[in-house]
This record gives sequence, structure tokens and C-alpha cells, in this order.
Amino acid sequence: MKALLFNDSSEKPALVEGTEPQPVPGPGELLVRVCAAGVTPTELGWYPTRHKRTGETRIGAIPGHEFSGVIASAGTNVGSLKPGQVVFGMNDWFANGAMAEYCIAPFSAVAPKPPRLTHVEAASVPIGALTAWQGLFDHAKLQPGERVLVHGGAGSVGSFAVQLARHHGAHVIATASDHNIDFVASLGAEQVIDYGKSRFDEVARDLDVVFDTVGGETLERSWSVLKPQGRMVTVVSSEENSAEDRVKKAFFIVEPNQQQLAAMGDLLESGLLRTFVDSVVPLSDAPEVYAGHIRRRGRGKIVVAVAA
Repeated sequence: MKALLFNDSSEKPALVEGTEPQPVPGPGELLVRVCAAGVTPTELGWYPTRHKRTGETRIGAIPGHEFSGVIASAGTNVGSLKPGQVVFGMNDWFANGAMAEYCIAPFSAVAPKPPRLTHVEAASVPIGALTAWQGLFDHAKLQPGERVLVHGGAGSVGSFAVQLARHHGAHVIATASDHNIDFVASLGAEQVIDYGKSRFDEVARDLDVVFDTVGGETLERSWSVLKPQGRMVTVVSSEENSAEDRVKKAFFIVEPNQQQLAAMGDLLESGLLRTFVDSVVPLSDAPEVYAGHIRRRGRGKIVVAVAA
């Protein structure tokens, strides 16, 4: 099968086109014919891209861990899912991803695709939506009526966080660039701060939750806007190895969850939740995306169209 492989170069990490044997699903696994895959641009620098779970060096990893497609075959014990079913989902960071014609995923990380979404739209959902859900509800324990600040409200995670927090009955404040102010407001943010013109920490105060998708100075300044018992969550990978204990506690990595993904699918099908695709590129242009050569609008996710 055609696939994009990480070239493992420390000087200039990049993706190269290649071929790999079509994988075979084991117990609890599905083989998915990939129609579209979402891009996480920073993935080439992540530990699992270069290492096996055992810590050994990993060679030729296939990136892209969220997808939409059709089940081609299935191992044993995969619940009600079956070949021919149209699905969306994600797979493990240490597994080969979906920048290929086929990928393997555990059935517990896959759910039926919402019929109203195209494959491209569905591929933009799993990581962003699950990250937002788990950050708000599993980690921050957001409650109706609480005040939450979402940094990067127009991004692939932030856009879901704004919508889910508002749907949950929270008062939502978000940061965004000037050209995305109206867009983020349309998602449900009751106040949108133009980070290019205003310092959010001079505008927002006494917050219950801050959901950070930016990191760095933005994260550092965010502690001051929280209530004494306020909660911080951050999903920025550069913060994973922070020496600061409170940052370590705030950081989390999204986990596959079929039940949560199915719940998001229901919200998407009903129109109560929307997903946004920044741009679509063919598989042959995906290396340019990972290299940062594709210009973005800053709304939602870039998606690779793998097959019809």
C-alpha cells in the first residue's frame, strides 16, 4: 500500500513517499481503508514518532492518528463493528497512522461516522473533539455556570472546547486573532479577546477554568486569572517535560474513547456541534503540510484526502 514514512533524519525531519505491506488486524483490531486523515503538524517531533513503546528507536513511522474511512476487515472481538461499515476514529501514537491507504485501529477507538459529515469533515474531528471533551470534563471537571477561558478558540481543539463548554452551560471567554473574532463568537464564546490588541490577563479575572492550547508565555500568564481553586489544563506538547509541578499536573494527552467519540458523533449529526476544516490537500502534498509550507487560515484542522 502507498504510505508516507518519517525519514528519521535528525537534521531535517520530513516525510517521504513509500510502500508498506497492508497490515492485518489482530484480536480487537480493525483494518480501515482510509478515505481522509487529519494532520497534527507537530507530530514528527514527538517521542512516539521516533521511539517504540519499549524505548527502542522506531524507523519509518507513518503519522496521522485520526481518520475517516471504511472497515476493510476485522479481527475477533470487535463488538458490533463489521467490514463495510463507515467509521471515524483514532489510533495509538506508537502505532502506524493514517497517512496511508490502510491503517489498523483498536475497535474501542472507532465509532460510526456521522452520516451528515463527509469523510474529510469526519477526519477533522477525533483528536480535537476528544481533547476538548477530556480536558473540559475529565480533567477540569467543568460545571454549568462556571467561567472558562479557552486560548486559541479558532483552532482544531479550541473550536471544539468553545462549543462544548457553551453547550454544557458554562460562560465562555476565548482568545483569537483579529480575523477570527466573529468566527469564535459564532461558536458560542460570550467574550472574544483579540490577543494582538489586548492582554487577556488584563481583561479576564476570577476564572474557574483555563483551557490552554498555546503554551509558553500565554500559559504562564494564565495562572493569574484563575480563582484560588481554579483549574488549568494544557495540551501543548512542549509543556510535557516542564520542571514546574503545576504545569505537569495541568498537562494531559488525549486518549482514544469510543463512547465519547460516539457522543460527539451524535452532537455533530444533530447540528449541536460543528467541525471546521482549514484546508484539504492530497496525500502527495502532505509532506508540505508537515513541513509548514501550506498556508493556514487558523480555523480548524488541515485534512489529507487519501482516497475517494
